[in-house]
Amino acid sequence: MPAISRTGGIIPPVAQQLHRENIQRIVQEALSVSQVCPSELSAIATTIKPGLALSLGVGLSFSLQLVDQLKKPFIPIHHMEAHALTIRLTNKVEFPFLVLLISGGHCLLALVRGVSDFLLLGKSLDIAPGDMLDKVARRLSLIKHPECSTMSGGKAIEHLAKQGNKLHFDFKPPMQRAKNCDFSFTGLQHVVDKTIAQKEKEEGIEKGQILSSAADIAAAVQHITACHVAKRTHRAILFCKQRDLLPQSNAVLVVSGGVASNLYIRKTLEIVTNATQCTLMCPPPRLCTDNGIMIAWNGIERLRAGLGILYNTEGIRYEPKCPLGVDISKEVGAAAIKVPRLKMNI
Repeated sequence: MPAISRTGGIIPPVAQQLHRENIQRIVQEALSVSQVCPSELSAIATTIKPGLALSLGVGLSFSLQLVDQLKKPFIPIHHMEAHALTIRLTNKVEFPFLVLLISGGHCLLALVRGVSDFLLLGKSLDIAPGDMLDKVARRLSLIKHPECSTMSGGKAIEHLAKQGNKLHFDFKPPMQRAKNCDFSFTGLQHVVDKTIAQKEKEEGIEKGQILSSAADIAAAVQHITACHVAKRTHRAILFCKQRDLLPQSNAVLVVSGGVASNLYIRKTLEIVTNATQCTLMCPPPRLCTDNGIMIAWNGIERLRAGLGILYNTEGIRYEPKCPLGVDISKEVGAAAIKVPRLKMNI
């Protein structure tokens, strides 16, 4: 049974079972391929927050057994911190830099001032953009579309959007009046759902059949999502420069997470970075989605900096919910920075 159901959602108990069945083999394979003996390891780094409780539990208990057996220090890792620092594995990026994490489970903007020094500027108040795009793809039944049947929901939307007219549907960007860096995608999803139901009625087709306007809907949703993300990111850059938290020129914006591989969204962010004299950087696609390499790298960063290395693991617990860094989003909202309009000609 797959951990991801036909409807596109992860089934936690199945994911837990698959973790249990595979963790020992995966660790053995990693050691063999690296040609490293367990005794040569400097430390053991493991994600303990945030995430699916059942899966975090499997990883933590296995790691603690290893720590005990090999008598190695333990480095607990924050999953989002690992995403944010991945760029420093592949590129020479100095602190501070701005990071936008966009995926199926997360959406946040943070200023990275050091290995474990983060200022949270804004986050999604409801669902993540990847989750919303998956839900729209599901509602459009894109799995039945001949060109999209093997793609994830987000990839299907991106593929179909190329054939559509983004201006055919007038979806409004979320949170237009809120001058902060928070995100929201639920309202947009509801409006799109209502539009799809209306079009099905007009075309006289059953729910589950492909609409003739599916490509236009995909293009419009992708465009509005990209504009919403771009505007929030633009405000974050302006706020950080206003407060001298980022250099006035050559500041770096790092975009990571599964949705970072959407080229349309990436191009809208390029328009923002060009307008603000910033450099846009993204880790390679295989390091954008969840992976073990980024956890190991975060462990190396912490080991080098001498931060959060535990020689006693008593009382260590996993945390399914855990914010990243110090939340200054209220301060960002209070600054109420007006963002100049940019032409999103893509």
